[in-house]
Amino acid sequence: MSAITTIGPALVGRLNERQVLRVLQARGPLSRADVVRESGLSAPTVSKAVASLIGAGLLEEADAPELARGRPAPRLRLATERAQVLGVVVDVGHCEVVSAGLGGELHDGAHAIPTPPTYAKLLNALEAAVRRLMAKARVRTLGLGLSLPGLVDYRRGCGVLSPNVPITNGRCPAADLAARLGVECVLLQESHALCLAERHHGLAKGMDDFALLDVGAGVGLGIISGGRLLKGRSGLAGEIGHITAVASGGRTCGCGNTGCLETVASDSALAWHASQKLGRAVDVDEVIELAKSGAVDLRAELREVAGFVAVAVAAVINLFNPATVFIHTPLFEIDASLFEEVVTKARARALPPSFAECNIVRAKASKRQGAVAGIIQHLTDSLAPDVV
Repeated sequence: MSAITTIGPALVGRLNERQVLRVLQARGPLSRADVVRESGLSAPTVSKAVASLIGAGLLEEADAPELARGRPAPRLRLATERAQVLGVVVDVGHCEVVSAGLGGELHDGAHAIPTPPTYAKLLNALEAAVRRLMAKARVRTLGLGLSLPGLVDYRRGCGVLSPNVPITNGRCPAADLAARLGVECVLLQESHALCLAERHHGLAKGMDDFALLDVGAGVGLGIISGGRLLKGRSGLAGEIGHITAVASGGRTCGCGNTGCLETVASDSALAWHASQKLGRAVDVDEVIELAKSGAVDLRAELREVAGFVAVAVAAVINLFNPATVFIHTPLFEIDASLFEEVVTKARARALPPSFAECNIVRAKASKRQGAVAGIIQHLTDSLAPDVV
C-alpha cells in the first residue's frame, strides 16, 4: 500500500504566500481586492498571506493614485523602498556589486572592482563593497545573489572549475560572504543567472522553453525547459564552451584541453587574434574598445569568431529544440551586422525542421540583472516548492 502524503497547515500557508507573491510579481502593484481576484484565493487567506509577506520584508504598501471620490485603497507592491536585494557579478577583468528592489529594478550606485589576484583579496573587496550598500538607512537587505563563470556545483555551493577566474576553483564565495555579512547568499552559474534575468527582466517573459547562449570571455549555455532551469545532476549542465571545436592544432583552453569551442568563439578568442596582430597581449575589455574605435582592423577575425558562434547556435538548436535562442555577447556591439551573419551561418548548419521552429534573438538582460534575479528566485522558491 502506498503512503499517503498530507499537506500541513504551515505548508498551505506558505503556498498561499507564494501565490500572492507571484501575482504581484506578474501584475503588481495591486490592491488587496485585486490580489483576491487575480489569485483565486479568499479575502481572509490573502489578508493573512499579505501580513506575513509584509512582516518578512517582501511586500510593502504604497499609496494609491488619487480618485475622484472616496478614499483610495492602498496598493501592495514588491518591496522597493524599505528592503533590497544585492547582486554580485564575478568576472574576468572586474567584478560588480549592485542593489535592487524585489521587482528586480537596479538602483543607482553600483560598485565596480578590478578582479583581485587572490581569493582572499576577492572576498575582502566584495565584502567592503557589499557593506557600503547594506549601510543604507532604514533599508533591510534580504539576500544576495552571486554569479560565477565556469562550473558551479549547486549541491555544495562551490565553484568547481573556472578557466577564466581560477582563483574561485574549489571555493564557496556565496557561503563565505554569508558567514561574513550575516545575510542569505546564493551562488549561481553565470549563464544560468542570465537565463533567469532574461525570463524575468528581458525578452523571455512568459516563455517556458528557451536557450541562452552566453558568449563572453568563455562560452556558456543556459536552458529553460518546461519552465525550469536545466541544471544537470549537480549543476554542471550547459558547458558548451568545452566541446571540442578544433580536433587538432587547437589552442590550449583554460580547462587544460585543446581546441575547445571557447578558444575560437569568444571575446577571448578575438583578444588572442588581436594580440597576434599587435604583437602584445590585449585583454578582453581592450580588444572590444580597439575594435569599436577601428584602431585595429579585426573584421576578418570577427567573421571567423562569428562562424564558430554560429556552430554553437546550431548545436543548441539541434540538441534542445528550443522555441527561442537568445545570444548574449558584446561582440554584436562591435559590428551590428555580425548578428545576421551568425543567424545565416547557423541556418546552414542546423537541421532545417528544428531551425524553422526556432527564433534567434539578441539577449537584452545583463549579468547584474542575473545575479539579482537569482536571489529573488531563491527567496520566492524558499516560500514553498513548485510542486507538492
